[in-house]
Amino acid sequence: MLLLKATTTKPTSFAYQVFAFSSRMDTVSQALEELLVAAQRQDCLTVGVYESAKLMNVDPDNVVLCVLATDEEDEDDIALQIHFTLLQAFCCENDINILRVSGLRRLAQVLGEPADVDNNSTGGSSNNSNGEPRDFHCILVNNPQCQPLKCQALQEVGNYCDESRCRNQWVPCLSLRER
Repeated sequence: MLLLKATTTKPTSFAYQVFAFSSRMDTVSQALEELLVAAQRQDCLTVGVYESAKLMNVDPDNVVLCVLATDEEDEDDIALQIHFTLLQAFCCENDINILRVSGLRRLAQVLGEPADVDNNSTGGSSNNSNGEPRDFHCILVNNPQCQPLKCQALQEVGNYCDESRCRNQWVPCLSLRER
């Protein structure tokens, strides 16, 4: 009697895996952009490193996502990296999803800022209500209990963060592409 072992799994090529990964990143990037626009419309965004730190100190239970954005120019900014380390530690302690994002210019565009945003030390050239440049390096998505933010994009980004943690990538990275 001859026994044959049937395999039900297809071998996947490296090219297919790269394509699937790239497709997943595009989906999550799009979901993040949709989430930020929806949260901004509902006044559920906090923009700026210092503003975010203040909010997390006062009301961490309503924060559902912390977006830490940098570009290559920011990698040598020691003060910014220290702020990021502290924010990441706080987020991990309080079960807040964290996402590292590159593409400050695209991030500013998504939030309705002019296309000529400059990647300087404050993260943007547009002004806030105080006349100072807005800092896009840290953005919090808040989800108040009284009017919860409900959108598929929040679920998609949250799932991506969960999947990343399962792969021991505690702070997943994402690249926003210019359009």
